[in-house]
Amino acid sequence: RAFIQSLLEAEIEDLLGRQKSERRQLVDSPAVYRNGYGKARKLTLGCGTITIHRPRVRGLEKRFQSQVLPLFARRTKEVNELLPQLYLHGLALGDFDLALRGLLGQEAPISAGTITRLKEKWQSEWQEWRLRSLAGQEVVYLWADGIYVKAGLEKNKAALLVIIGGLSNGQKVVLAIEPGYRESIESWSAVLRDLKERGMNQPMLAVGDGNLGLWGALSN
Repeated sequence: RAFIQSLLEAEIEDLLGRQKSERRQLVDSPAVYRNGYGKARKLTLGCGTITIHRPRVRGLEKRFQSQVLPLFARRTKEVNELLPQLYLHGLALGDFDLALRGLLGQEAPISAGTITRLKEKWQSEWQEWRLRSLAGQEVVYLWADGIYVKAGLEKNKAALLVIIGGLSNGQKVVLAIEPGYRESIESWSAVLRDLKERGMNQPMLAVGDGNLGLWGALSN
């Protein structure tokens, strides 16, 4: 906590130092000065939750944006990256609060409602990604495989159908990650049709395992 607080203080001192030098050139410019601290804030780190005080500055033409602690940040980047991983590994929404308070402290600002809002954001980002245009990417090779997940009803054989493309410039890109029933011809055909509709060219070679669903879809 002391380290992060010192970074906030140093950031403000650096800002005021620049402002003072600028005011020497602008006689009529308004004074820029420290004005105490804002309300105490909780910040969740990978090692726990701390309480910090964000310094306030008056006299600026625009609101000061801290690089150390953005205005509405309540969690670090590392904690934000941890949350979707826990969700994908099967941690239920109602269990996040108890689990993360045990890991990150009783004051960790993470609740079931927070996870629900984040889930909606993740789904929106995935939807935007899966509908992106593939025109202009010269795909030479395709690697395709089905990954079976433990979440959900296992008897339904839910699988993620994954296709990775090898481009003419040597770059590899993930082209599709779609849910499917087993690795049926119908499921693979739907994925391949979607790639074509989004502008993917005709690849030269497809690589996969012995699953007949993929090869049946490619031959259609």
